[in-house]
Amino acid sequence: MRIRVINKFDFEKNTIQGVFEWAPNNIHPSELVLSEVEKAENYDIFSNRISEVIEKYTPKKDKPARLEFDRKIKIFGKDIIEASAIQQMENCLVSPNDIGVMTADGHHGYGHPIGGAIAYENYVSLSGVGFDIGCGNKAVRTNIKSYEFNIKKVMEQITRDIGFGVGRPNPNEVIDHEIFDMIAHADFAPQRKFLKLAQEQLGTVGSGNHFIDLFTDDEDYVWIGVHFGSRGFGHKTTTGFLALHQGMEFTDRASEKKDADGPVLFDVNTQMGQDYIAAVQLAGEYATAGRDVVVQKVLDILGAKAKYSVHNHHNFVWHEEHFGKKFWVVRKGCTPAFPGQQGFIGANMHDVSVIVEGVDSQESREGLYSTVHGAGRVLSRTKAAGKGKWQKMGKNRKKVITSPGIVNWKQVKQNMAKANIVLMGAGADEAPECYKNLEDVLAYQGNTIKVLHRLYPIGVAMADNETYDPYKD
Repeated sequence: MRIRVINKFDFEKNTIQGVFEWAPNNIHPSELVLSEVEKAENYDIFSNRISEVIEKYTPKKDKPARLEFDRKIKIFGKDIIEASAIQQMENCLVSPNDIGVMTADGHHGYGHPIGGAIAYENYVSLSGVGFDIGCGNKAVRTNIKSYEFNIKKVMEQITRDIGFGVGRPNPNEVIDHEIFDMIAHADFAPQRKFLKLAQEQLGTVGSGNHFIDLFTDDEDYVWIGVHFGSRGFGHKTTTGFLALHQGMEFTDRASEKKDADGPVLFDVNTQMGQDYIAAVQLAGEYATAGRDVVVQKVLDILGAKAKYSVHNHHNFVWHEEHFGKKFWVVRKGCTPAFPGQQGFIGANMHDVSVIVEGVDSQESREGLYSTVHGAGRVLSRTKAAGKGKWQKMGKNRKKVITSPGIVNWKQVKQNMAKANIVLMGAGADEAPECYKNLEDVLAYQGNTIKVLHRLYPIGVAMADNETYDPYKD
């Protein structure tokens, strides 16, 4: 069956009205349940239109009036954070006991600012965890130096052997991992249906700002740095809970636009809240496993061993104690940095990244022991790379640019080559000028962290801007 026209959505019956082609010369109007429409051969082409129709015909709930109280927000780097992100943080605080933090890489996000941490006493925030549950960074220092291998050949092998974007699983091997048994017996039963997807995508990297990079430190030792999360497993978990929040079944298609202003909160004292906590924990384990698999694969390609490792989520929820009370702390694009805890903070494809360690100070305590997860975006993807649309071509999709962006991608690649950085993939929306300066951002964090290592990029691998990936955050 193929879709010809999409007309209307019936919220009560969860059906789509339109014109459908059942066979050559068998084309007629029909009303189908949404799950049947999603089976259409050309569903991907119409998915945006279907989302628009669902949004249009779904009854709008009146937003509750904003409660007026003094909102406790610690802001690092207010001068370099857009006002809309701070306003969004204010909207996410729903009681006088909530505590908010904006780190200096902060910017506006889906329902909750990127670079934002919030401590809730009795809630967990889907908006605060985000679609890419457990997105994070891992970095390892190896036992080899940069002169011991051919960087270009290694980067080429990385992109051959490891899947980027919606892409493929690792093409040369079937991965076996204990995480699959955990998913098969998930406490939240609907996640068990995602086992096949999880098996296919473990060890793939995703697109957008997700990467595998090689660095050197001041002693010329080579480091591996990776950034990505729970891929389709986490994304489907989030959209399922978003559907539940909107009064639908877990497997129904939720409206992402409907809750874009956020926050979507679950009371931890309800079954829904406990189910969400269990599901997030499992997705976090999957994200950790994926980064472990990818780093080990790169170590194998290099013929190296890891001598030192740093690994953190920065899209997650933790149960922590602050100011003598227990809170559920969500951090979105925000790295935990308790005293002595280390983290890997990436800058951009061209500039110096760092390994940091949290320190104990009054500022740290006020900041819920949170720090940046990167430099922070200042240029939207559309403004950087231009407007485009995805067109299906056979089994693949190709992005067609309808109006150009402002980044000169050719010049960016020339600059990378001049800096002796081997670049594989990526696109104008990940150019260095899309981000704040990491050194400035770190300075705004004050006496909350200290820099242990500076890492200089020598190889960058990312999905190219024509790699379609529905699971990026």
